[in-house]
Amino acid sequence: MSWSPSLPTQTCGAWEMKERLGTGGFGNVIRWHNQETGEQIAIKQCRQELSPRNRERWCLEIQIMRRLNHPNVVAARDVPEGMQNLAPNDLPLLAMEYCQGGDLRKYLNQFENCCGLREGAILTLLSDIASALRYLHENRIIHRDLKPENIVLQQGEQRLIHKIIDLGYAKELDQGSLCTSFVGTLQYLAPELLEQQKYTVTVDYWSFGTLAFECITGFRPFLPNWQPVQWHSKVRQKSEVDIVVSEDLNGTVKFSSSLPYPNNLNSVLAKRLEKWLQLMLMWHPRQRGTDPQYGPNGCFRALDDILNLKLVHVLNMVTGTIHTYPVTEDEGLQRLKTRIQEDTGIPEKDQELLQEAGLALIPDKPATQCISDGKPNEGRTLDMDLVFLFDNSKITYETQISPRPQPESVSCILQEPKRNLPFFQLRKVWGQVWHSVQALKEDCNRLQQGQRAAMMNLLRNNSCLSKMKNSMASMSQQLKAKLDFFKTSIQIDLEKYTSDKLLLAWKEMEQAVELCGRENEVKYLVERMMALQTDIVDLQRSPMGRKQGGTLDDLEEQARELYRRLREKPRDQRTDGDSQEMVRLLLQAIQGFEKKVRVIYTQLSKTVVCKQKALELLPKVEEVVSLMNEDEKTVVRLQEKRQKELWNLLKIACSKVRGPVSGSPDSMNTSRLSHSGQLMSQPSTASDSLPEPAKKRLWTGVGYTQKTRNRVAWSQPRDWSSTLGLWPSHGGSCCSDVLALSSTWLEVSLPCSCCDIHPGPEHGPLQAVLALCVQTRRPPSGPSVCQCQS
Repeated sequence: MSWSPSLPTQTCGAWEMKERLGTGGFGNVIRWHNQETGEQIAIKQCRQELSPRNRERWCLEIQIMRRLNHPNVVAARDVPEGMQNLAPNDLPLLAMEYCQGGDLRKYLNQFENCCGLREGAILTLLSDIASALRYLHENRIIHRDLKPENIVLQQGEQRLIHKIIDLGYAKELDQGSLCTSFVGTLQYLAPELLEQQKYTVTVDYWSFGTLAFECITGFRPFLPNWQPVQWHSKVRQKSEVDIVVSEDLNGTVKFSSSLPYPNNLNSVLAKRLEKWLQLMLMWHPRQRGTDPQYGPNGCFRALDDILNLKLVHVLNMVTGTIHTYPVTEDEGLQRLKTRIQEDTGIPEKDQELLQEAGLALIPDKPATQCISDGKPNEGRTLDMDLVFLFDNSKITYETQISPRPQPESVSCILQEPKRNLPFFQLRKVWGQVWHSVQALKEDCNRLQQGQRAAMMNLLRNNSCLSKMKNSMASMSQQLKAKLDFFKTSIQIDLEKYTSDKLLLAWKEMEQAVELCGRENEVKYLVERMMALQTDIVDLQRSPMGRKQGGTLDDLEEQARELYRRLREKPRDQRTDGDSQEMVRLLLQAIQGFEKKVRVIYTQLSKTVVCKQKALELLPKVEEVVSLMNEDEKTVVRLQEKRQKELWNLLKIACSKVRGPVSGSPDSMNTSRLSHSGQLMSQPSTASDSLPEPAKKRLWTGVGYTQKTRNRVAWSQPRDWSSTLGLWPSHGGSCCSDVLALSSTWLEVSLPCSCCDIHPGPEHGPLQAVLALCVQTRRPPSGPSVCQCQS
């Protein structure tokens, strides 16, 4: 349908007439708007000069429309009350839902679709039209006039919806009308309709195949600019598998069974749809639509198989080539890697597959993990779900990318830019040049996105490395503190105690902890990580580290503007012309592409080097962290061993004093009370013979009062623990109890049983404790004599 200016304002109740949407086979289609509810409908009214047979068909179309109900067939509506009175004749009006997207012809005529629709748009269109045709055929309805003008677009929640209109109409064809009213749409009609032969549903297959071909390539498949009679005689010479009959710039007619380039399909879809189009565009109606697997009329099931394909697109960053793989729901990632190795030569072990956000594919998940759910994603920058393939065996990436091969007609004008071409050829080849510049820009964008994916993956690895670095540094500081404390304590013990056996053991401990710490290793790794961090920051600051426009964007816009001006020329100015200006832009775009690719791959090589460094550092940091864990365990183990030796020493000393005193933390709470009670309550002890001031000092030292002789409050534990080098590792109570005894004995102590001499403060805390061993005549160190006599 062609769009027309607004009509004079006319109303019917709340309904107001708007613009004419187009002119169909029977009459005009006009948009009406309800000013109260905002509803819009399309009203189709017949011309007065219809023949009786066409008047009958018009009534039949209305009947068909009212009984059909399918999302891809335009729906009938009730004609508003009183509007029928505005009809120019007695024929009923047809009210239909209004689709705001216009018709498919308008969509195909947009500049960006000059070389075919985008892949996603093609697949949704094929799905919608196939569904609608299948529904019509099941209801014993043959459309017979399927073409872009009879498909309208409606914006759904997630995508465009395609709907068929003009049902139940078959034009009366005769030899005179072929050359007049059907010029421009003749090629959508099946050959048997043109030959006025009997027909079946296969006439819709021919129309559907022709429509699909045009949506894929941007032009009709069979000599689109030829007159009907010559067209028919030439096209019927094609073989059953030929899907293209075209005329090159030299006027030579060529037959081909392959989809022509350029188009926007991936390699797998191009091959599958090529085979499907061979079924749909067979000249003989009985063979048309017959699928080798599904039999007669199996073309819809064959198309379902194509539309249901799950495809993984892998961009090889080594060569810049996109490989497409059909995968099943249960196909594992390892199987996909095997197929990639067969195509690229990159061994499975060296393959790294990254998604756009820099995330690596998960090995134990299926290959379909990288396929989106089909919902719109505003964050996506690419027109397909790409997986970026990197070769981990490469340290640097060399520029091995070449521009795509040019279509035959573009190659021709590159060699002869001054050659004059007819307007229709000029329009087609200029559209292909603009598409080539677009393709160069998109290829650059994909390569740059691959470099960005590598950068984002590097940042993820660096983030993990930074966390490990912080953990390593924190652990190093904690270990150093424990080592310093251990070394200081053991030095004090070595200075204060002279037992050969313990001295030897403690010196071995001191030597063992000298191997702990890892300070040099930690320092070396931190320095390397800081240098890596500097390199990464420099990468991020680089202009190539961010999304950017550039020369290719400008050249693409200039090529688009040249093409737009050519298309919009008035008919009287559509003359022959050369392609010098367009060729100049294409050559500049090729040079700009090659320059930009070099920059991208220089940046990619730096990114790969940084990532390699990060991957080398990760296991080294893990190793040092593991060694420091072992060092910490060693220090703790040695400390526990040393404390046990000191506790054993105290246990031996205390066991000879009027009752056993356990050195263990659990037994100390009860034994110390029992023993201290003996010390303070025995009438025969030397303390009873002490003068009153001395006794007062004794009670004060152990925290006693005269009223609370049954309870003990130990005092001053920490003063002596540092001297003895003891760590109260069990909450401090046990060690504190024993040391409280020593502090008490420093105040007054008890007399030696053999010499009745009181060891005083001048002997020190360790001597005071050792004085307990005087009855055994075997102190921990020195000769077997009384400590007080020394």
